[in-house]
Amino acid sequence: MSYRPEFEAALRLLAQASEAMVARGLPRPILVGGGAVELYSGSAISTGDFDLSTARQAEFEEILRNLGFVKPSGPGKATRGWIHPQLALGFEIVSATLLDGLADRDRVLLVDVGPEGEAAILSVEDIIADRMGQFASGSAPEMREQAQRLLSLHSDADRAYLDRRIREETGGDYGWQDV
Repeated sequence: MSYRPEFEAALRLLAQASEAMVARGLPRPILVGGGAVELYSGSAISTGDFDLSTARQAEFEEILRNLGFVKPSGPGKATRGWIHPQLALGFEIVSATLLDGLADRDRVLLVDVGPEGEAAILSVEDIIADRMGQFASGSAPEMREQAQRLLSLHSDADRAYLDRRIREETGGDYGWQDV
């Protein structure tokens, strides 16, 4: 797959940060949200930031600072995320527990980013289920289209796992056939 340059640069920085976590004996942060969608869609669906799940936020933020990330502050700069001056994408820690503990950590994908190392990405099934959960909440109707697109690109997705996860994320209102 071909990715846009900003996404590739952010993925390389994520791999560097991830390897620094591993060097400290800590688990890799896991890319979730729009960043995972962009990875699985080959940048057909783009994101404005990298949402990450890590139980070791303080250590990860220290590593981000060491890599040149800054936390914007001041009037009109309220953000929970970190920005790298050379990137068009920010990094934000959105959870300490991967999808509230519902995602199967054994399904997390390790992506070799090259000399920078590896980055951990939420499984395609879990990101589809997450998008369907947001759709079902009524707050993000466009998320169903993202789920549909991802499923069409990944027709080999584990349907049994996907169905269970969509049902969990939607309170039983939807299954994989509803994508």
